[in-house]
Amino acid sequence: MALRPDRPQTRSDQLAARGDGQGSPQGDAFLREVDDALREDQVFTALQRYGKPVGALIVAGLLGLAGWLWYQNHSNTVAGEQGEVLTKALDQLEARNLKGASGELAPLAKDSGDGYRATAKLLDAGILAEQGKTDEAAKAFAAVAADPDAPQVFRDLATIREVALTFDKIGPEKVIERLKPLAVPGNAWFASAGEVVGTAYLKQGKNDLAGALFGQIAKEKTAPDSLRRRARQMAGLLGVDAVEDVSETTLAAPAAQ
Repeated sequence: MALRPDRPQTRSDQLAARGDGQGSPQGDAFLREVDDALREDQVFTALQRYGKPVGALIVAGLLGLAGWLWYQNHSNTVAGEQGEVLTKALDQLEARNLKGASGELAPLAKDSGDGYRATAKLLDAGILAEQGKTDEAAKAFAAVAADPDAPQVFRDLATIREVALTFDKIGPEKVIERLKPLAVPGNAWFASAGEVVGTAYLKQGKNDLAGALFGQIAKEKTAPDSLRRRARQMAGLLGVDAVEDVSETTLAAPAAQ
């Protein structure tokens, strides 16, 4: 019969052989102590080698998380405070207290988030226009329109207001050049820009273009009702049927009379 090859002795076997050779409890305890010592030594060596960089990464991660949480909380708090200031300014405007509203808007126009700052500047420019300070208001609107940090939708609105205020100075050709890109269906300010462009077409004697544009505005569901009624009247005067249903005819009739 072939003999099985001897299995190489492990470290535990060698240590056991040094004992009583019978697997006594004392020998087992000794082996466990040796294994525990080996494990502790390996863990200690690993901590010495990798402990500092791993610890640094953990600390950096915790600091980053804490910074992000602080920033989120701070941003929300600041935004809430700025929103309250803007609400107060709007209340002042509703009460026709233009001076009080301007005072509330001043800090927002100087130091706030892009959206609040642009809103405050637009409202400030509107207050100047209400006060009859047309040139100053036009310059204020132009500044918002040229501000690269302001949201594009606010810049477009500022452009429309500036052009409307300077309509007589710059002439219909310039008005159309500047606002025609905004006077297209689908644009957020299509109706407002289109009304100014339509008026410029009338100044040029291009009644067909004006009538078609006013007809489009009258059918623009997202436009304010007052603007749609004006556009419907103008389209009707220019021979364009812009009435979509009987209810609209009922609304338009008293205004037309």
